[in-house]
Amino acid sequence: MPPGIIRLSGKSATFRADAARYHPPVRKVCNFSGGCFGRRTGRTWSVHLNYLKGRLVSLLGPEQKLGPLVRLFRANFRPYLWRYVFALAMMIVAALATAGSAYIIKDIINKIFIDKNGGLVFVIAGAIVVIYLVKGFATYFSSVTLTKIGNSMVARLQRQLYDAVLRQDIAFFQRHALGDIMMRISQNASAARSAIDLVVLSLGRDLFTLVSLVGVMVVQNPTMSALSLLIAPPAVYGIIHLLKKVRTAARKEVMTSAQIITIVQESVQGIRVVKSFGLEDRLRAAFEVATGNVERLANRMAMLGARSSPLMETLGGFAIAFVVMFGGYQIVHYNADPGAFFSFITALLLAYEPAKKLARFNLDIERALVGVRMMYEVLDLVPELQSAPDAVEARFDTATVGFDRVDFAYGEAPVLRSLSLTAPANSVVALVGPSGAGKSTVFSLVERFFDPKAGAVLINGTDIRRFTVESLRRHIALVTQDTFLFDGTVAANIADGRPDATPAEIEAAARDANAYDFIMAMPGGFGARVGEGGGNLSGGQRQRIAIARAILRQAPILLLDEATSALDAQAERDIQEALGRLMKGRTTFVIAHRLATVRDADIIYVMDKGEVVQSGNHAQLMAEGGLYAHLRALQFKDEKPRTEAAEATG
Repeated sequence: MPPGIIRLSGKSATFRADAARYHPPVRKVCNFSGGCFGRRTGRTWSVHLNYLKGRLVSLLGPEQKLGPLVRLFRANFRPYLWRYVFALAMMIVAALATAGSAYIIKDIINKIFIDKNGGLVFVIAGAIVVIYLVKGFATYFSSVTLTKIGNSMVARLQRQLYDAVLRQDIAFFQRHALGDIMMRISQNASAARSAIDLVVLSLGRDLFTLVSLVGVMVVQNPTMSALSLLIAPPAVYGIIHLLKKVRTAARKEVMTSAQIITIVQESVQGIRVVKSFGLEDRLRAAFEVATGNVERLANRMAMLGARSSPLMETLGGFAIAFVVMFGGYQIVHYNADPGAFFSFITALLLAYEPAKKLARFNLDIERALVGVRMMYEVLDLVPELQSAPDAVEARFDTATVGFDRVDFAYGEAPVLRSLSLTAPANSVVALVGPSGAGKSTVFSLVERFFDPKAGAVLINGTDIRRFTVESLRRHIALVTQDTFLFDGTVAANIADGRPDATPAEIEAAARDANAYDFIMAMPGGFGARVGEGGGNLSGGQRQRIAIARAILRQAPILLLDEATSALDAQAERDIQEALGRLMKGRTTFVIAHRLATVRDADIIYVMDKGEVVQSGNHAQLMAEGGLYAHLRALQFKDEKPRTEAAEATG
């Protein structure tokens, strides 16, 4: 059962709020006749709360359907309580004004048109002006208040969703497409707002309006009022019949809309590949399929939602026709009050619209709750990888990193098999081997993006699972081949390495990264914007910004993943100089497919199929032969011209 749901059973109700993974569940037991038992529970409010919950369940449906709505109100209603009270008060005033506009019809008919009382014409006209003036202002204030509450709620929920997404581990982002994540953040918060607005408007506007108009009908003619309400049971039955179909179609519509966002996102991010390989037709076809699916599902939702209209219109027509016949018969044969009749028929006609909205309430709320459920799927998601309850802060200035018989697999496919290696403090360790050997997985385990299936990753002899995740990662700096920069200034991207750095420290890091000169040549210098993903910079410039960011971090562990590949000779030389400064006094892991870049490493681990098959320095491995010498021989012909060209420029 979802957290925070009250389970009703007989005369008792059990409230269970599941805490986080490492905390015991909180459990309170309430009995309608004896109150609640447990700490910090008040007897009276708990009894009434559970009784009201039971009535809501019987009205709106089973517990599992009502749960997200109850939870939504519990979390979001209280911060806006007094503003909701004001909005509801204005809705009641508007509802009473609507009822007054129907009630005054009696005096218009009887006093003016039948009695021909000229003195009351201006009085009644003035009363009508006052009624509609009050209704207009009350409607305005309630609408503005609800809009402000809704905007604040959406922003608040989007912040919570974004924070929940950021808390997730890497596995979450591998399982969920970008479009799905964006959909949950951007649209599901709005769905939550729609759900609350539906309830508030249905109770505050439609229900109060209907009740006040029914009151006018009862005052004018109790018999016709009772007969008019006979349309309610068949209307409710017809709406309930549509609920299941609406729920299924609404979720499909939301998920299909996420596919559209994903296609657009991939098209924009990979536009160079799209243009180079002429993929426009393929993407256009995929987009056409996705939009066609959304169109089809939206049409189905429209058809399902509209099915209530023929039912309500037909029943409403029968009700009005019956009232006209019954009332007309009374007036013709029994001299009934015509003013009361027209007041009654006016109230009946005005009550039709709020009655129709209330009849559709279950349909509309079910559609909104699809997004609410998807929102809570994210908010409730506990990351698979997180700090242990007794984890400690990582504190070390030098690091000896070791892998002790580590096994790891993505799903069922093994990637590392009993891997053991050691990177002494302040050493440079290179990982080489064919693609798929597990080199990048080593980096992921060091940063604790994943945990080993067996064995342990150690820093200074301590299993890294003993450290909090956040403090461990503060001791690691990363530079990759595909450098990612945020759409901000040069200074802001460098400062991501250490947000509290001073401008002087940022400038010093840029100098050490051989980035200062090109930064100062840009319009705006350190205040220049790098563009989305660093699109305003060349590949070498992005690399040097990333190196400056890593230098500023001052982390004892450095991870370099193909940091100099795909660069021209001059850019590579500048970056190698910057990396030389960065690696001083740090334990450095280097992944490189071009073996010429790791000749000077203290230890080279040669990996194949998740295992270390050779280790040593360059000279030892070349003398030993084996896979390293084989890979070196394969690359030698390609690297020799490049090496000679680089030496010529030196």
